[in-house]
Amino acid sequence: MKTFHCNRCGNLVFFENVTCERCNATLGFLPDISQIAAFEGDDDAGWRSLQPDTAGTLYRRCHNYRVEAVCNWMVPADGEDTLCQSCVLTDTIPNLDVPDNRLYWYRLEVAKRRLLYTLLALNLPIDSRDDDPDGGLQFDFLQDADDHSRVLTGHDNGRITINIAEADDAHRELTRTAMHEPYRTLLGHFRHEVGHYYFTRLVLGTRWLEPFRARFGDERVDYNTALQQYYEGNLPPDWQDAFISAYATMHPWEDWAETWAHYLHIVDTLDTAVSCGLVLRPEGAQEPTLTDQTPVEDSSFRSLMNRWFPLTYALNSLNRSLGVPDSYPFTLSPQVVAKLEFVHRVVEDAAMQRP
Repeated sequence: MKTFHCNRCGNLVFFENVTCERCNATLGFLPDISQIAAFEGDDDAGWRSLQPDTAGTLYRRCHNYRVEAVCNWMVPADGEDTLCQSCVLTDTIPNLDVPDNRLYWYRLEVAKRRLLYTLLALNLPIDSRDDDPDGGLQFDFLQDADDHSRVLTGHDNGRITINIAEADDAHRELTRTAMHEPYRTLLGHFRHEVGHYYFTRLVLGTRWLEPFRARFGDERVDYNTALQQYYEGNLPPDWQDAFISAYATMHPWEDWAETWAHYLHIVDTLDTAVSCGLVLRPEGAQEPTLTDQTPVEDSSFRSLMNRWFPLTYALNSLNRSLGVPDSYPFTLSPQVVAKLEFVHRVVEDAAMQRP
């Protein structure tokens, strides 16, 4: 995530902000240039951008920004769209008559927008159901029914379903502990499920399929059987040598999705570190250093990996000083690194084929 500043007063602002805390300028995100911009105007006359690359251009606030207060993205004033590039992807929202559901909806949309920010930065295709009725991206935010039937978070041909209980911090932590997962976040769910979408877009039926099978396994293995075996506790011996997580062992689809999500974790965290100017220059020559400030979109895979260990070392050390669990509870084996490099090559190839 880049750092952003108010175009009117220069104050530091953040991705979710709607108002500058210093000068009270209205803020909004412009997905076409991936920038938070300051605006002057109102909803009737339109909002005039103060961002240098779009200075003077008129915009409107997304309907979910102006009416529902769960968004902060803008749409061009001369277009017909009332929903922004992010909100148009949400097909089903929670029942807002239920207490706390508006808060959960807000948290879900925040995580989705952060996901889309990274996808835009990587120049990956993002097609809605309007663009591709049969396989475009669609998000449904659902809750368990009164008869106790559960909503399963998952992906089905571009349709991503998220159980809104995942936006409840206490529920998610209980689930994380019960499932013996070292890491479980709302943003992580989005990154994992969109990985399934991009498998169908970028790997299935392409020249990448056979190399995928050589690296991750044959995705034609029966999924339901693999799922049953996983929940029966049938993990491969020494699975940490080849998989980023226990869940990745279940099926090649899940191995890909877990690895894909992890790649997005790495890219976005390093992007934030670079934008904040974070460097490590310890006194001891043997301590991890971090001085490479190459933007992640211009970085080789080797550059990403060389920076990742020093950064996670610092993150975990800071967390331990605060008395909280490690922010990065993973160890990357050579086989996992090779899988991450495969994801990097697929992403790089997809980006090169787009304007």
